[in-house]
Amino acid sequence: MTGDPRLSASPLVLAGFVVLPLVVTLLFVIAVWRGGTTRRTVLITIGTAAWLAITWIAAASGVLRRFDATPPPFAVLLFTIVILGPVIAFSPPGTDLIRSTSLAALVGVQAFRFPLEVVMHRAYEEGVMPGQMSYSGFNFDILTGITAAVLGAALSWWSVPRWVVLLWNAAGLLLLVNVVTIAVASTPLFRTFGDAGLVTFVAYPPFVWLPAVLVLGAWAGHLVVFRKLRGA
Repeated sequence: MTGDPRLSASPLVLAGFVVLPLVVTLLFVIAVWRGGTTRRTVLITIGTAAWLAITWIAAASGVLRRFDATPPPFAVLLFTIVILGPVIAFSPPGTDLIRSTSLAALVGVQAFRFPLEVVMHRAYEEGVMPGQMSYSGFNFDILTGITAAVLGAALSWWSVPRWVVLLWNAAGLLLLVNVVTIAVASTPLFRTFGDAGLVTFVAYPPFVWLPAVLVLGAWAGHLVVFRKLRGA
């Protein structure tokens, strides 16, 4: 879909794409603070704030909408997100997060994907994004959000077999890869779903925080769970 998506988006949708990324970011900083040093927490806070600002400015300036550039700036953003996931998960702050956070919390935090999918479906209904990106199309990531809440609660109260968590984590990661693949295939670079199904809304603020924060958070979160299970 072309044009400025902010003109079609309701205040609820706009707020959802601001509040959810900020909540996920805040939870990450708090988890690092609980397990790390003050200096490391300060650096992480500065780094996450810089990432939020840089991605917002890149979208607001129109840089990310230059899909005809070589390489496309949005492709560079996606590549950076792919790299940042393991960097976060296997870095010292990632280790601090794993040490200070229970497996139940690491699984349960992925429940943010449930309200996210609800907001994304509303965005589809308002014409902000194409249907294939919602659960009315080919995006089934809402299942990850629902099961994360259930499994996280179960881990808090009972002894859940390790293989169950491992299977859930792998399935959630596959569903994340699925929706990202659909999004990439829907960009002006590939146009897999035709001109009516173009995904360009993520090149505008605040929607840029969907890949830059929420996809990154889910990606790094799955890697952190794998690390936690390996340690266990």
